[in-house]
Amino acid sequence: MILTDLLNHFEINADLPDYLLNHVFNEVFLDGKLEIENNNYKIVVKTRQNVIHHMIIKPNDDFPLVIMSELPSGLLNGMKFPKNESAGIPINNF
Repeated sequence: MILTDLLNHFEINADLPDYLLNHVFNEVFLDGKLEIENNNYKIVVKTRQNVIHHMIIKPNDDFPLVIMSELPSGLLNGMKFPKNESAGIPINNF
């Protein structure tokens, strides 16, 4: 699933870079719960393995998309995606 599909699913109208709109993400987010605050969006879903996945969309931020997963142990990992296409920045606290 590409990000555009997910945005359409949740009826999110956010101005994001083309490279992000065409980026492939896990379909698990389609089952998530959408939260909206100050033109920012957060989709949260908990899997059967008790992993909580967060997709944070902040269109006006230097990193308009953040994917974060919280493992049952409490450890976090994820990726921050910048406005300009380049390698994402890993996030973790292992």
